[in-house]
Amino acid sequence: MSVALKRIEETREALVDALEQRDWEAIGQLDMACRACVDEVISQASNDEPELRTNLEELLGVYRKLIDVAVGERQAIVDEMSQIQRAKSAAKVYHLFG
Repeated sequence: MSVALKRIEETREALVDALEQRDWEAIGQLDMACRACVDEVISQASNDEPELRTNLEELLGVYRKLIDVAVGERQAIVDEMSQIQRAKSAAKVYHLFG
């Protein structure tokens, strides 16, 4: 396995761990590292094309999961903010008539 493929695999595993912990800062840093690894491996002539394809497909799966989790987290925040806004409105009405 080439060094670049090994780095992609290690970065993918670190992304999975960071995602499980919801460590968004680490995910951001790992994303940048992963992009650099992919750029490097794509720019090199590779004899490990089947292995590269497998690695990149697995990485794609991690990114799909990451997007799903991020969208879910974002929606949870939107829902929470909506509840806070409704509570503030209710409190204002209560104070007006209370």
